[in-house]
Parts: sequence; C-alpha cells; structure tokens
Amino acid sequence: MSIESEEDIIGLRRVGRLVAETIRLMIASAKPGITTKSLDKLARDYFESFGARSAPEITYKFPGATCISVNHEVAHGIPGSRVLREGDLLNVDVSLELDGYFADAGYSTCLSPASNNLVDLCRTSREILLKTIKSLRSGNKINKIGRTIETEANKHGYQVIRNLTGHGTGRSLHEEPDNIVNYRDPTDHRLLSTGMVIAVETFISTGARLAIESNDGWTLKTPDRSFVAQYEHTIIITEQEPVFLTA
Repeated sequence: MSIESEEDIIGLRRVGRLVAETIRLMIASAKPGITTKSLDKLARDYFESFGARSAPEITYKFPGATCISVNHEVAHGIPGSRVLREGDLLNVDVSLELDGYFADAGYSTCLSPASNNLVDLCRTSREILLKTIKSLRSGNKINKIGRTIETEANKHGYQVIRNLTGHGTGRSLHEEPDNIVNYRDPTDHRLLSTGMVIAVETFISTGARLAIESNDGWTLKTPDRSFVAQYEHTIIITEQEPVFLTA
C-alpha cells in the first residue's frame, strides 16, 4: 500500500509495534525443552489479547499462528511437537492484522550454546538487513535491495536464497510490489516511492541458493542441509531514511 493519511501511519505503527513485541516474547521464551507449538501458543495468546489476528492464518489458512523454522528449515515452518534443543538455529516469522492494517517481521537466533558459525550467520544476516534498509530512499530502484543484500552476503562468504522474496504489505499480507528478490535483477526497473509500505527480508545461506518444499506442503527447507538466517522488517519509504514499523 501507499500511505494516504495520518490514520494509515497510526494504524501501521500500532500493528508493527505488536509484531515486534510478539517476536520479543517468542525469542525470550525460546529455551531448550519448549516445543514450537507451545511457543506459537504464547504468541497467539499475546497478540489476540490486543485484538490482532494471524495474517498467514486468515490469508492462507496456515496451520499455526506464526511460522517457526528450525535448523535446515528456511521458512513457513509449522508449529508442532518439535522440542527445541541447545544449539538450534531458530527463526520466528510473525505477520499480524490489526484494525485492517498488516505488518510482517522475522528474526533468527541461536539457542545457547551455539556454534560460532551459526552466531556469525545470524549476526551477518541482521546487519545486512539493517544496512540495506537504511540505504533506501524514494526514487531508488527496487532492485537496489537485492543488489545490496547479495553483494554483502557474498562479501562475507554466504549465498542468498533466490526463490524467497520481500513484498509490499499494509492493507493485506502480500501486495504490490511483489517479488522483491534477494539478488541483483537488472531487468527490474520499478522504483521506490514516498509512502510505499514494504517488507524487506534477508535469507542468508551457508550454502543453498534455493529452498524446496517439505512433504507437509508448507515448510521450506534447504536441499543440502545448509543453514539460513532470515530477518525481516516492515518499513515506510520516505525521501530520507525509511520508517521502521516493526523495530
């Protein structure tokens, strides 16, 4: 969507803040011994207490309130009986609707004690996302996002997942502009514009460049058992630095 009024900004800030608070709760509660289903229930109980709804659940009938992916899973992991263990790479992706507005964010973390390699992967992916977002301005080509992400990932010895993308959001979970890829696409001449609301996400990989679908029909995983750290923020594009809605 594109911002049309102060009411839009207020509504987006409200849902964005709730997304961020839900992620904080999940990460703080993610200890060895807890199941992903229990983590998902904590999130649902929290955001529903404010009147929000799970965006993937109402949009796609996703079988969970949030997406929780572990280790070689990249995205869209279904919460269930899996027990988190020391050293796991955990990703939570929270997308909510509140009063007609949507926001989307993701966060990866390693459960202690974790390997230095996974800690570095998470740190690098998060830093790349922040660097990419802070560089964006109205009038930039959208492909600057993928160019920056891929360049920075390669610089640190990592790959990017090429078939998972960022997207527009705001009035629905997924809107135009769609397919905001994580790599340089010289054929994409679309421009960022003032007031545009987008979700930018990094999928930084230790090996794989594509994610494949698991047998459950939802969970995406790496075909080579490599690891991926995903971070995501919903932002508003301006003529200066973007406005973070989910920080």
